[in-house]
Amino acid sequence: MGIDPGTVVMGYGLVKCTGNEVSMLDMGVLRLPTKEDGYERLRLIHLKVLELIRRFSPGEFAIEAPFFGKNVQSMLKLGRAQGVAIATAMHAGIPVTEYSPRKVKQSITGKGNAEKEQVWKMLQRILQLQEDLPAYDASDALAVAVCHFFQHRLDEKLEPEATNKAGRGKGKKADGWEAFIRQNPDKVRNR
Repeated sequence: MGIDPGTVVMGYGLVKCTGNEVSMLDMGVLRLPTKEDGYERLRLIHLKVLELIRRFSPGEFAIEAPFFGKNVQSMLKLGRAQGVAIATAMHAGIPVTEYSPRKVKQSITGKGNAEKEQVWKMLQRILQLQEDLPAYDASDALAVAVCHFFQHRLDEKLEPEATNKAGRGKGKKADGWEAFIRQNPDKVRNR
């Protein structure tokens, strides 16, 4: 499940991952009433994310990190919206991953500064979609979900390289995660 957080419009996209294949399940936007106070909009974000979780039972939750602008008040509101969505997923026991807008674009198109139309064209190819460009927030959220799929798949393919304390590779690959943990106990954090 991918989320593009917002205080006026929140995008969501859900994909189904089967092996190396990915397909779209759903995407859309939650338009929040601007006449409501900020707390009511946060409640509506919580309810929508909860509804999507109940309806689709996602195993992973990916969210786009806020783009840092100059308006501090806008950033604060966006951070609250993001926090509510994250807290809802965490309360449901779903692992959460955050991606920068640049990382999402780079993962989908190969360019971190790609335009939204370029991202959508690539999503159409990847997911074999015929739809016209939807609301940007919906396509952004779908891109976050597909980015997470690509990152997760990449992580599974790469074996971690053994490193010394200075972080320099020793040139020797670990024999899977158990060997990596044995060789790098300082890299393990208990949650």
